[in-house]
Amino acid sequence: MHRGTSAKLSEYGACGADQGDALVRAHLPLVKRIAQQLLVRLPAHIEMDDLIQVGLIGLLKAADDHQQDSGAAFSTYATIRIRGAMLDELRGRDWLPRSVQRDLGRVSAAIEAIEQRVGRSASDQEIADQLGMDLESYQQLSGELACARIAQLDELDVSEEGDGTTDLVFDIARREALVEAIGRLPEKEGLMMSLYYTEGLNLKEIGLVLNVSESRVSQIHGQAVARLRSKLTDWT
Repeated sequence: MHRGTSAKLSEYGACGADQGDALVRAHLPLVKRIAQQLLVRLPAHIEMDDLIQVGLIGLLKAADDHQQDSGAAFSTYATIRIRGAMLDELRGRDWLPRSVQRDLGRVSAAIEAIEQRVGRSASDQEIADQLGMDLESYQQLSGELACARIAQLDELDVSEEGDGTTDLVFDIARREALVEAIGRLPEKEGLMMSLYYTEGLNLKEIGLVLNVSESRVSQIHGQAVARLRSKLTDWT
């Protein structure tokens, strides 16, 4: 049984106090905030306490490794390390089914092939045809790909290895590439991603904005993730 999140934070806060580490204590709320941001987009069996625990380890490592002359604010550096620790934990569990990983690769490859051929965004029907599927089957498949969102988009976060400054510059470049790729998405997919990842709306709320069903929002989401992956092959 897991102890409560508050207990874990208090324990690490006490540890930080014993060590005189005001920097760690000041950034404990950041760990919980990042865990909450990730949790709303993860399968139900992933627990907050698990993310908090590995996030705290990431924070402690960030405090140990951060160089005052790195040119990066500690909060920025700590965010990268905390998220990186949490995402590494999720990947280590291999919670994303292999079938979804495989299908995501197939759809991304199909989108890339079509868009290179026609010079514009591939439509649902064109992707279905490229995959040798009927439209309904493809849309069902794209809905299943929505669960790949964290593993595929957030793997663009910086690695825990490196000298801090170099990693931060690399991370910023990758994020700029992601922002640019999102800007090139078809209008409905781009709006969906903005509403979900930036505005924090849930599928039902997004469906009301787009005037589509929740299942259709999932399909749009999955296809957007696959399309982004096809545009970011140099980073993945």
